Amino acid sequence: MTALTVTLALVATVALLLRWQRPAWYWISFGVVFAVVRILARYASVMDACGLTVPPSRWRLALARMTGRPIPDSRAPRILRLRPTRTGLVLRVKLRPGQDAFDFSAASDRLRHSFVMQNVTAREIRSGVVELRMTGYDVLKRVQMPAAARVGVMRVPVAMREDGEVYYRDYRQTPHALNVGATQSGKSVYQRNLVAALAPLDVALVGIDCKQGVELAPLARRFTALGDNPDAAADLLDALVEHMEEVYQLIRREQRLSADTPDAEITADIWDLPDHLRPTPIVLLVDEVAELALFASKDEEKRRDRIITSLVRLSQLGRAAGIYLEICGQRFGSELGKGITMLRAQLTGRTAHRVNDETSANMAFGDIAPDAVLATVQIRTDRPGTAVAGDSSGGWVRIRTPHLTLRRAVNIANSHAHRTPEIPALDAFRPVLPPLGKAAAPSTVTAPAIA
Repeated sequence: MTALTVTLALVATVALLLRWQRPAWYWISFGVVFAVVRILARYASVMDACGLTVPPSRWRLALARMTGRPIPDSRAPRILRLRPTRTGLVLRVKLRPGQDAFDFSAASDRLRHSFVMQNVTAREIRSGVVELRMTGYDVLKRVQMPAAARVGVMRVPVAMREDGEVYYRDYRQTPHALNVGATQSGKSVYQRNLVAALAPLDVALVGIDCKQGVELAPLARRFTALGDNPDAAADLLDALVEHMEEVYQLIRREQRLSADTPDAEITADIWDLPDHLRPTPIVLLVDEVAELALFASKDEEKRRDRIITSLVRLSQLGRAAGIYLEICGQRFGSELGKGITMLRAQLTGRTAHRVNDETSANMAFGDIAPDAVLATVQIRTDRPGTAVAGDSSGGWVRIRTPHLTLRRAVNIANSHAHRTPEIPALDAFRPVLPPLGKAAAPSTVTAPAIA
C-alpha cells in the first residue's frame, strides 16, 4: 500500500508540474484521457443544460402512451466521432431534426465551461453534421508550430489559431492582405515569420520599408528588390506596374484561343502557363503604408498620388500576373487621403494586432466583420503577436505568431539567398550586399547585427 501511495503521489506531482510548465506535454500524457472521460460522462446532461436537445418525436410519445410507459427523455445530438489531437479534441455530432449549426456556435462558451476545456469552436461540416473543435490548454500562451506543416504553392504557415489549427497565408486564395496594429503589437514579428516561411519557396520578395530599411534590410539577401524611402518606393512601384503589363502580354500570347484547343489549356493567369514560361510570382511587402501616403509639399503630394495609384493598380490587376500585396500599417483610414479606401477595398485578407482605439479596429473589420472589432480591442498588451485574422467573407479567428528573433530570421534569409530570383525590370532596385562571410562596414542595407 505504501508503494502504491508513493507511486500515485509521484504521478500526481509529475502531472501538476507538466500542467504548470509544459501544458502541451500534460495534455498528451494525462489531459486527453481525463477530457475524453469527462465529455462522455457529462455529454447528455450538458447538451440538455445548454438547450441542445430536442423533444421526443410524436410517434415515440404515442407509443409510450399506448404501452403505458414513461414519457421518453429529450434526445441529444448523436456522437459520430471523438478524435484526440495534439492540442485538444474534435467532436463530430449528428444534428437532430430542427437543430441548426448556429445553436452550437451560440452555446460554444457554455460548452467550454461545462466540459472544462480552454476553447470550443463550432463549424458545419455538411448538412446535418457539426464539428466541435476543443482545445485542452491555452495554445496561444506559448506558441509551438508543428514540425511538419502542410506547405503548398504560395501557401505558408505563419501562426497558430486559437482552436489549435495552423493559420496559413494562402496567396492564391487570398491574394492581397492588410496588417494593422499599434507599436509593439507584433506586426514586425508577423512580417518576419512571413518572410521566413516564403524564403524556401520559388518566389520573389519585394520590400518597401520607409524607415530607412531597418525592418527589411537585414533580410535583404532574400529580396529581389528593396526600397527604403518614398522616392525609391515610387520608382519601384512604377517598375512593378511595367512588369505586370509585360506578364499580361505574355499571357495574351500564350492563351491559344483556337477552336480545337482544350479548355484546360486556355489560361487567364500565370498558373496555367507552362512551367518554362511561367513568370516568378512576386510578394510585395509594404512595412508602413502611412509613410507613403503622407506629404508636406506639392512635390510630395504628386509623389504620394503616384504611389497610391500604383498600389491600387497592383491590387486590382496584380493577382493574375502573380503579384501579391502585404500592406502593413498602424492605421489605415481615409485620413491618409484619396485612394486609400479604394486600396483597402481590394485587400481581401485582414489581420489586426493590438490597437490603441476602436476606430483603428473598425478600419480593418468594420466593413466586413463587426464582431471581430470587439475581439481586436480586447487583445492584451502582455501578449504581443496576438491578432485577429479574417477576410471579406466575415469569418475571423484569433491567432498568434511564434516569436522569431531578427537574428534567426536573418539566418533563414541568408541560407536561402541562392533562391532569390532575378527579374530584369527590378534590377535597378536589387540590394547591393557584400559576400557572405566577409566583414563589411554597417550601412543602411546591411544593418548592424542584433544579438
